[in-house]
Amino acid sequence: MVVTAALGAAVWGVAVDGGFATEAVAAGNPGGGEVVAKGEQAAMSDGLSEPTRELLRSSDYIYTATRRKNGDRSSIAPVWFYYVGGDKLFFTTSPGSWKAKRLAAGSPLYVWVGEKDGPYLIGDAHEVTDAELIDRMGAAYSEKYWIAWMGFFRPRSDRVGSGKTVAYMVELKNP
Repeated sequence: MVVTAALGAAVWGVAVDGGFATEAVAAGNPGGGEVVAKGEQAAMSDGLSEPTRELLRSSDYIYTATRRKNGDRSSIAPVWFYYVGGDKLFFTTSPGSWKAKRLAAGSPLYVWVGEKDGPYLIGDAHEVTDAELIDRMGAAYSEKYWIAWMGFFRPRSDRVGSGKTVAYMVELKNP
């Protein structure tokens, strides 16, 4: 499903102010269960645990995998991302990548936060085409990653619009 977001509107259950999430709109735990946070279990009553959210705020990478056609999990790969807030994150990839092809076919996004053995989550990735939102995420990447500040590897609406990059907003859930 391709989702185009209007800034200042509710996007994937997150209230957006100027392109950045400010608060969850709907209450409730979308995935149920628990998140295991590196050596301890955190009971979940409403979305992601605070330690997991803090790790999403402070980590440079998420580690991701997708489900192959035969049902097996793909290799785990590090990915740059921006944690929007609530249970949402943003990332981009090449449209020819296996990740993009599998997400287009309906694969969930398997996510480990911070390290390959970090907290494990499952994501529902939605393609983003809204140019203003993509450019705001590019600005956020520039603040987070020094090489993006120099203009490299940051989300840009012109690249998404021309089909050179695919942008995703991911709704994270507990497994």
